Amino acid sequence: MKHLSILGSTGSIGRNALSIVAMHPDKFNITVLAAARNIILLSKQIKKFKPRMVVVLDEVHAHKLESLLEKNQRPEIMFGTKGYINAASYRNSDIVLLAMVGAAGLMPAIAAIKAGKNIALANKETLVMAGDIIISKAKEKNVTIYPVDSEHSAIFQCLQGNKQKDLKKIFLTASGGPFRKKSISEFKNIQLKHALNHPTWDMGPKITIDSATLMNKALEIIEAVHLFNLNPCSIEVLIHPQSIVHSMVGFKDGSIIAQMGIPDMKNAISYAISFPRRLELELEFPDFTSIKELYFEKPDTSKFPSLEFAFEACKQGGTLPAVMNAANEIAVNNFLKQKINFPDIFKIIRKTMELHKNIHNPELSDIIDADIWARQISQSLI
Repeated sequence: MKHLSILGSTGSIGRNALSIVAMHPDKFNITVLAAARNIILLSKQIKKFKPRMVVVLDEVHAHKLESLLEKNQRPEIMFGTKGYINAASYRNSDIVLLAMVGAAGLMPAIAAIKAGKNIALANKETLVMAGDIIISKAKEKNVTIYPVDSEHSAIFQCLQGNKQKDLKKIFLTASGGPFRKKSISEFKNIQLKHALNHPTWDMGPKITIDSATLMNKALEIIEAVHLFNLNPCSIEVLIHPQSIVHSMVGFKDGSIIAQMGIPDMKNAISYAISFPRRLELELEFPDFTSIKELYFEKPDTSKFPSLEFAFEACKQGGTLPAVMNAANEIAVNNFLKQKINFPDIFKIIRKTMELHKNIHNPELSDIIDADIWARQISQSLI
């Protein structure tokens, strides 16, 4: 039995993970649940899965949570940064599913690694911001990082039984989001409700907007570089609206292996938390006779420059990827609040990256400082 901590239990990844645990109660025990503000859902999760510790955003939410639980139902309740770090390093956990959104996942990831916990990583920003540091610390502590993003899980699965030295190229697939067919002249008229209407995946608001701008794929480019020790030149992004092929790996002999399935995150989550075993998930196979064809397109970077931002951030390295990520988080947050329009997201990220004085071979403190700086600059641009 694996003892599992879930940081981000009330989000899409966390909810899917708990549904897998409910299907296989003989294989998993929930030790820690961490969320932010969704106290009502968290209280239901506590009653069902009985974790030993829970963490919420702040003291106010901690008191609200406490009031929703009978005394005999209450686990240890913590809050804030200290709470998330304690949750990530909880002594009785075997594996930490890191599903927090944004830069907030960085310090818990480092805490989990320091404690020697294997990580199922759904928080791509952790590797975007500090990939070199994270991978180095993980090797030092003999910690394994299992990818949870469907694309990186696909690559990970395709590499099983193959040698890293034989890998020549990876093909990251993207649905293209809801605005794939819109002209760039129409972007200024895009409304929030349309941006939140993803054609194939059910995700949280921030990730849904990132998918609409292709920033989600941009972040995944940087994440893949670190996860699989790749040269960015060996990564190609393909728009695949059907979302059946989750990604592909090309080898030096010209062979290509693809991982396919219906668009459902349970496959990637279960593979990460149960590796090397596969679990029965009762998921349907794609109906290939009704699909008839699978097609792919090149991304239009004139409409979606996020991919160019990512390749530039990979090329420059240092603190620039953290700056790109922070600027995107601020821009998306303001778009969600309807304070800026859709094209402004790209403008804010580009300008913030241009203004940054990059620090090469940064310490963790340099990355955190760059993150703070980029947030301030991005907000001032708005």
